[in-house]
Amino acid sequence: MSNANTQALSDAGVSIWLDDLSRELLETGKIADLVKERNVVGLTSNPSIFQAALSKGDRYNEDLSRLTKAGKDVEEVVFELTTSDVREACDLFAPLYASTKGVDGRASIEVDPRLAHDTDKTVEQAKALHAAVDRENVLIKIPATKAGLPAITATIAEGISVNVTLIFSLERYRGVMNAYLEGLEKAHAAGHDLSKIHSVASFFVSRVDSEIDKRLDALGTDEARALKGKAGIANARLAYQAFEEVFSTPRWGSLADEGANVQRPLWASTGVKDPAYPDTMYVTELVAADVVNTMPGKTLEATADHGDIHGDTVTGGYELASNVLDDLDGQGVSYSEVVDLLEVEGVEKFEKAWGELLAGVTDEMKKAQA
Repeated sequence: MSNANTQALSDAGVSIWLDDLSRELLETGKIADLVKERNVVGLTSNPSIFQAALSKGDRYNEDLSRLTKAGKDVEEVVFELTTSDVREACDLFAPLYASTKGVDGRASIEVDPRLAHDTDKTVEQAKALHAAVDRENVLIKIPATKAGLPAITATIAEGISVNVTLIFSLERYRGVMNAYLEGLEKAHAAGHDLSKIHSVASFFVSRVDSEIDKRLDALGTDEARALKGKAGIANARLAYQAFEEVFSTPRWGSLADEGANVQRPLWASTGVKDPAYPDTMYVTELVAADVVNTMPGKTLEATADHGDIHGDTVTGGYELASNVLDDLDGQGVSYSEVVDLLEVEGVEKFEKAWGELLAGVTDEMKKAQA
């Protein structure tokens, strides 16, 4: 049976995706259980998640040995292992993909983060990942860097569904939505079936609070402290306002008439970093129709245990959200400086995790050769 709290979230129009993937989760049936008991209808992965999965246990040993003996280099081994896991996840979610007509039942895999500032190579790898997974319900994750925007357009134009990741700023989010619409227009011109193309835009939440709270603490005033823990939710609510605006324009209407799907907002980084805050804060305060909330396992279980879901908590809060950003500016906390920094750090964190993943797999390959 599904959990009452996660069912309430689903009933409110939120798709619950798990922010985790490993062979252990797949082979033990844990993900299948979460589908039945926690209303999970998709999952996301990233370099950090894969690094964690491959660094523990022995479920990858046999494939590592086989690929090493076949003369594959470390890049090829990582490519094969990660695409294999995502393919298996796609197969597990295939019934959900069919029953939701492609909206959910999705698994995501990210392009090499070292390509985040190279448009052409990002598009090239997006195509390679899509071909290797070879499942309709895969989403290719592309970061929302300046170089990523034209890569999103080009990838969508090929008829490939995309999860846009590492979005922090409202301005960049508007650029992401424009890149999606431009990609759909090009896909339509090329004869692709627009109803088969899907996209989500991953707007990061808790990292915004972590950085802004640090600056508010440094100010040390009562006015500054009163703003702690408010920026991430305010930023996300204003993103949803932008989503409603863009996907009600005549430009969108023309694409919708051709069968196009909206690019849903996805709340990412929803695990609370500050233990002083409620552990379900980035779930209960961001409930709205047509969104995805991708949760780490800990946040998902907290929501199931004590998440207070009481309908839409986003659309009535735009003015208050705007006031929060204005108040931060009044305290001398620069929104643009924070979101620019978070994008740089986000790419760097994924690059570091990728490097650790390559190093870990290299070590395992050496053991296989011994």
